[in-house]
Amino acid sequence: MKSSPLIIKSLSLTDSSNKTDTIYQSPQSTLGDFVFDASVANVFPDMIQRSVPGYAAIINMIAILTELHAQPNTHLYDLGCSLGASANAMANGLGDKDCRIIAVDNSQAMLDKATANSSLNASRIRFELGDIREVDIQNASLVVLNFTLQFLPREERAELLGKIAKGLQPGGILILSEKIQAETPEEDERLIEMHHAFKRSQGYSELEVSQKRSALENVLLPEKLSTHTQRLKDVGFTSVDCWFQCFNFVSMVARV
Repeated sequence: MKSSPLIIKSLSLTDSSNKTDTIYQSPQSTLGDFVFDASVANVFPDMIQRSVPGYAAIINMIAILTELHAQPNTHLYDLGCSLGASANAMANGLGDKDCRIIAVDNSQAMLDKATANSSLNASRIRFELGDIREVDIQNASLVVLNFTLQFLPREERAELLGKIAKGLQPGGILILSEKIQAETPEEDERLIEMHHAFKRSQGYSELEVSQKRSALENVLLPEKLSTHTQRLKDVGFTSVDCWFQCFNFVSMVARV
């Protein structure tokens, strides 16, 4: 499958409409928690491409998995849609299947840009402002949580995943992408070191890496891959396959 021109545009660092992420470039005397506000929305394509190794591959794979698993006359959900990359990937993978994509985020700044990014797929994607924990999942054949679950309190994750499992049609799938903890502290430190080296290779300074890590410390709460797998099975998924991993970033496909 050819990758969508829309997806390529949304991730391109050479696109004049994208701004370079300089949020943590200068020393900050007081670091607040990371939030998906307008300043982040303005630089998000650059930020995510330079921070998450393999992000573009995951987005393009979502289109392929949509082609394989989307069922006619069902709903597809992008929960925590940010700028709509996953939603547009699903739209591009649908072909002529009659499906509706529902993309939800709790940041109006993100949704404003997502809507602008999705003009070619406007008839297929409905963007909604809201809390993903309150979304009513119905008649779904595919749900995406692309680096979203990690921002929810750990004790609230099982309930959301259970709702998704119950809302999926037989044969439906959940695509869950997350930053993870390694199984041992020693391995975790090695993966973190490799991830930070990746970020430096993308032009981030030691100060930027350090300040962003501090801002995310109380907001992004990673878990072990084994924890994710067991929880998914506990709430009703019959199988979980980890199809992608680069350092401490993974993507899984869970089936009901």
